Amino acid sequence: MNLQHWADALNSHWGITADLRRLDGEYDLNFMATDTEGTGYILKAMRPGCEASLVEMQVQAFQHIATRSPDLPCPRVIPAADGAAMLSLPDAEGAARLCWVLECLPGKCYANTAPKTLSLIHEVGAVLGGAGKALADFQHPGLQRDFKWDLMRAGWVGSEIDSIAEPARQSLIREIDTEFAKLEPVLATLPKQAIHNDANDYNIMVTGELTEPRQVSGLIDLGDICAAPRVCDLAIAAAYIVLDHADPEAALAALVAGYHSAYPLTPQEVDLVYPLLRMRLAVSVVNSTLMAAENPDDPYVTISQAPAWRFLEGVGIHPGLLSARLRAACDMPVVDGADRVMQWIESERGNFANLMGEDLSDAPMGSLSVENSTWPQNPFHMPLAEAARVGEEFEDGGKIWLGYYHEPRLIYAEPAFRKGPYKASNRRTVHLAVDAFAPAGTPMFAPLAGEVFVVENRTGHLDYGGVIILRHVTPAGDPFYTLYGHLNPECCSRLKVGDQIEQGAAFCRLGDASMNGGWAPHVHFQLALTTQGIEADWPGVGDPDEMYLWRAVCPNPGALLNLPDDKCRYEPTSKEAIQQGRKDHFGGNLSLTYADPVMLVRGWKHHLFDEWGRPYLDAYNNVPHVGHAHPRIQAIAADQLKRMNSNTRYLHPAQTAFADKILSKLPDHLEVCFFVNSGSEANELALRLARAHTGAKGMVTPDHGYHGNTTGAVDVSAYKFNSKGGIGKSDWVELVEVADDYRGSYRRDDPNRAQKFADLVDPAIAALQQRGQGIAGFIAETFPSVGGQIIPPKGYLPAVYDKIRAAGGICIADEVQTGLGRLGEYYFGFEHQGASPDIVVMGKPIGNGHPIGVLVTTRAIADSFAKGPEFFSTFGGSTLSCRMGKEVLDIVDDEALQQNARMMGAELITGLTALQDKHASIGDVRGMGLFLGVELITEDGSEATQICSYVKNRMRDHRILIGSEGPKDNILKIRPPLTIDSEGVEMILAALDSILSEVAQS
Repeated sequence: MNLQHWADALNSHWGITADLRRLDGEYDLNFMATDTEGTGYILKAMRPGCEASLVEMQVQAFQHIATRSPDLPCPRVIPAADGAAMLSLPDAEGAARLCWVLECLPGKCYANTAPKTLSLIHEVGAVLGGAGKALADFQHPGLQRDFKWDLMRAGWVGSEIDSIAEPARQSLIREIDTEFAKLEPVLATLPKQAIHNDANDYNIMVTGELTEPRQVSGLIDLGDICAAPRVCDLAIAAAYIVLDHADPEAALAALVAGYHSAYPLTPQEVDLVYPLLRMRLAVSVVNSTLMAAENPDDPYVTISQAPAWRFLEGVGIHPGLLSARLRAACDMPVVDGADRVMQWIESERGNFANLMGEDLSDAPMGSLSVENSTWPQNPFHMPLAEAARVGEEFEDGGKIWLGYYHEPRLIYAEPAFRKGPYKASNRRTVHLAVDAFAPAGTPMFAPLAGEVFVVENRTGHLDYGGVIILRHVTPAGDPFYTLYGHLNPECCSRLKVGDQIEQGAAFCRLGDASMNGGWAPHVHFQLALTTQGIEADWPGVGDPDEMYLWRAVCPNPGALLNLPDDKCRYEPTSKEAIQQGRKDHFGGNLSLTYADPVMLVRGWKHHLFDEWGRPYLDAYNNVPHVGHAHPRIQAIAADQLKRMNSNTRYLHPAQTAFADKILSKLPDHLEVCFFVNSGSEANELALRLARAHTGAKGMVTPDHGYHGNTTGAVDVSAYKFNSKGGIGKSDWVELVEVADDYRGSYRRDDPNRAQKFADLVDPAIAALQQRGQGIAGFIAETFPSVGGQIIPPKGYLPAVYDKIRAAGGICIADEVQTGLGRLGEYYFGFEHQGASPDIVVMGKPIGNGHPIGVLVTTRAIADSFAKGPEFFSTFGGSTLSCRMGKEVLDIVDDEALQQNARMMGAELITGLTALQDKHASIGDVRGMGLFLGVELITEDGSEATQICSYVKNRMRDHRILIGSEGPKDNILKIRPPLTIDSEGVEMILAALDSILSEVAQS
């Protein structure tokens, strides 16, 4: 193989001067050619003896696609200078080869693309369907090929099964082959057309890296084109799409839906996708086994089998339920006749017997949704005592009230409802039935005649208790099913499978909590159009991301209750409508986190829930210091609001109790408290105290700091005043470099870096003095957070404080981000530094989100301030705020949350450091306790802003909320509520590892 030889040929015959690079090819020579302007081409030199008709067929097929569907991303054939589509040219050894040239499409192969999102897979399906539609009328004699990759002829594997050594694998392939043999007569009835026949993950090109959208940029290589039913083309692509995908069923549904959107399928074809997919994988593993026998020294042949075996052996998929899923994804009836069933039910609405023995038209609806309900208090565990009281707020003297269909609820709290290992894994939340709550013992009457299909007592924790499933048949002979759960299990001794139940017959009654699974008495009434795949464990709730399936399998049963569908169906608040309302009525500089914002409506400890009940691990929000929705915080707020809520113009023991608790955590010289409403207000007040005590105005502060959104606080927040649209630095402020020993002027290999960073304060002091501003003080986030989760070298702050005090100023420690035990080893950041501030500022974490700010200072400074006008804040130090603030501090102590921050922080740092060793994009891991930063870098060590944005948004996709900070916004900020546990730490590390692997692929 001589690159120059082929470069000369390309120049001589196509007029293209280019550099060539060899590409992989099983039999043929393939070259990537890049001309002097950067345009790419693919030069294909076929194997000697290749039939001209095979190349001619590919050329004509590409040209046909270009004519029929010019917008499809398929390569164009580049004619030679004489207009010929292909030429016979000698290779360097003189052997004749058929040569042709294609345009090179942008991107990289799908196999090397990450992440493989469902939207990308849908687009793959749409492109493949578009190509199939374009090729529908393509004709060529060569399409009738007899070769092993024609799925219509896949039965050849049956005679080669013995080549597989393991008996279990032999049995599996034999079962697949037997199933395929049953389908061959069906396949034979389907029309044939030209199909790509090899849309594998190396023949699909994708553009887009990091934060750019992923788009299909090419469907290439028609070397295996043949005539076959189009579903074979789809099944072959599907066989590669599902391999090693985290959710192969969802991936398959996305692919089939995409194909259907471009080239509509029939239900019969959809049902064939999965068995044909399995047969294609069987062909692949048998073929590679035979190749391995011929090439025993090539380990790749065996390695390449591994993903296929992992899928065939390890992925448990029920074919019937999968067919329903694929049909639902294509908006087809989930089983044959399902559409007729729904039409018949609709025609009979109003004629069914009353399930509860009375007309339910006026029965009130009670919402147990994640938005409207606080059941259960802990969304990860529902005690029986609480379950037995669910919905008690809707009780009205035993009158019937109804619970919604399609309602996301958190009452399905137990691990059985999770679909992964973590509390923040996907979980089933959306109710697939209508509930009717009534007193225990209330009889129920069959809405229509049916046959007992299931009757059993399910005694598990919060299961159905007594449950009956009836099978019904429409006059046209189409079956469907109704389920009645949470019954008195006496029905199990009275009824048996096969019993006939007449319309209107009393056939069961409601059980109480001791027998109905533990719930408040009610019936769970559900309609299903098929039982395939759900026979053993009929799901009463669905995953919100799979509702396209469950709405189709289990439609709204309102008609069977003689009720309008709208009365029974719940619709969560539209996130899009809220976002639009925010855009219409809020300021344009009020930002939203994430490219796809989240709407959060409930919380518990270190987890949050959106409007559909999807859980998120909160690894970002430091304000709910002791966890979201803490019961003690709830109780304190409710108790005090029953009493009174006033201000500091009146005496109340809560004020001094709060002050005593705060002062117990601080050095003795700090003895005077000021209570305000926020960290911003506290920092603003700190500036006033500094000026009152010193008589000066000048302030020194580190660059890229943030101290709040009031006028004075913004003036000392370079993060704000130096940002786009900022007002710039005031003449009474001087900035000093952040003491960042990873990226700053002095690094960790310099033992004197703390003093050197501190010495940078000297010229700042001099500049303020020269301008006549004097030195009022120094204010800094003890550990700069928006500056990048920086931990200054030990000794930095004491040295700075000495210089500031020598110049007549006071020293302000902004501990909003770092205080109250977050650091694990230290209650406040200044303790780590060995520094002694004159003022300490605390913010909303001390109220767990309630608007509280606290400033603590010396008696001397407070006395200087007291010489001025009265200080008063209406709700600063309110009775409620003081009680809540003290309760937060008590909880930190009582629940050992500072110790938890130390232990969980150590686990995180250990894990993150291990990831740093594994992933080149991590430049630094820093922090302590639950105040952590991960600095992301590019290959040259510079700040990786785009990578950081990608990682943050992908963590959100993995249901983990984290932030990003730093002057270049390249530092991941991890600062969860102090309640985070080892499971949460494990989830963060696993997701970050996976996402950084995606970055490496990009």
